[in-house]
Amino acid sequence: MALNGHVLVLNQNYEPMTICHVKKAFVLVFLGKAEIIEIAEGRSIRSVSHEYPFPSIVRLMSFVYKKRKGIMLSRKNILKRDNYQCQYCGTRTDAMTVDHILPKVRGGKDAWENLVTACITCNNKKGDRTPDEARMVLMTTPRRPHPLSFIQGHASGHYDNWKQYLFMS
Repeated sequence: MALNGHVLVLNQNYEPMTICHVKKAFVLVFLGKAEIIEIAEGRSIRSVSHEYPFPSIVRLMSFVYKKRKGIMLSRKNILKRDNYQCQYCGTRTDAMTVDHILPKVRGGKDAWENLVTACITCNNKKGDRTPDEARMVLMTTPRRPHPLSFIQGHASGHYDNWKQYLFMS
C-alpha cells in the first residue's frame, strides 16, 4: 500500500508538535525515536516479510524543546486563516485575493493584522481606501493565528481520532 497520508506528531508530554507524512513517522517509529499512539484502521505498511501498523498519531520518546515560531505570513496562510471566505461579504469563490485594510500606498504594512481575504468584487470596491471610507465592514478582526489552529484545521473532517489531542472534543 502506498505511504499516503498524514500523521499527528506529539511531544513526549502529548503536546501537539506538527504534522508529518506517514513515511517520516514510520522512520521515527522504526528507529525508536517515536511510538505509535493510534493506528489508521484497515491500513498497514508491508515489506517483503513483515506487515507493520499504519500510524495515525505518534509520540516522540524524548522531549523536544521547540521554540514556538509564528506561522509564516503568506497569501496561502491568510486565506487559510480566513477559511477562504471574503471578510467583507462572506462569499467563497475560487478567485480570492488578499486585501490590505490600510492600503500600502497609505503606509499599510504586510502584517497579519492588516491583511484579510477578499473577493475580487469587494477588493475592487474598496480600492485604495480604508473599510470605513468605503463604507464596508469587516466580519472579523484579523489576528495572528495560533500554530495549533492550523493543525486543528487540518484535522477537521479528516482525522477524527486526532481531535482529543488537539483540544477539539
